[in-house]
Amino acid sequence: MQQGRQLAKLTGDAKSYSERLFDFPEVDKLDKKSAIQALVKPVREEGMNYELAALDEVLKETGGYPYFLQVWGSHIWEVAESSPITTNDVIKATSRALRALDKGFFKVRIERLTERQLNYTLAIAAVDRLPANSTDVANVLGISVSQAAPLREELIKKGIAYSPNRGLVTFSVPKFKEYLLRSGYYSKLTVPD
Repeated sequence: MQQGRQLAKLTGDAKSYSERLFDFPEVDKLDKKSAIQALVKPVREEGMNYELAALDEVLKETGGYPYFLQVWGSHIWEVAESSPITTNDVIKATSRALRALDKGFFKVRIERLTERQLNYTLAIAAVDRLPANSTDVANVLGISVSQAAPLREELIKKGIAYSPNRGLVTFSVPKFKEYLLRSGYYSKLTVPD
């Protein structure tokens, strides 16, 4: 009898665990105060600090996106030779951070896309301003909004894009459009003649 109750408890725990595996909490950009704290706290523990202008530069580059803050922080730590950490340190770290993101973070996102999904992604990047109007994206592709809607939804489900307001679409992470431009993917945009 005891064994049966233990088995039931373990089964219940397993179900709870498996359900948690597919629970994806939304992680949005950090507010300025939290982003600064994420950058400053680890370096202070090592006896270093940032110049205010350097912090502003990191926030500009990362958009407060938590993963990007980690990437920049790591590369800044590698290039900074003394305290305080300067804007020049951030600039040096930025080129390293972008190379690291291009080889891993961004590349993995692109490789998950079908050809049609990639083309819709490139069409978002082709619109002058983000967030892009869904009608403008469809127009780039030469298709109707109703034809483009399923592609838009697929990209939202894959975490590539999101809709900040009705009728708008943009990339879910900062610097994704810039990656498409500098990596050569943008040249693969297929549009009707």
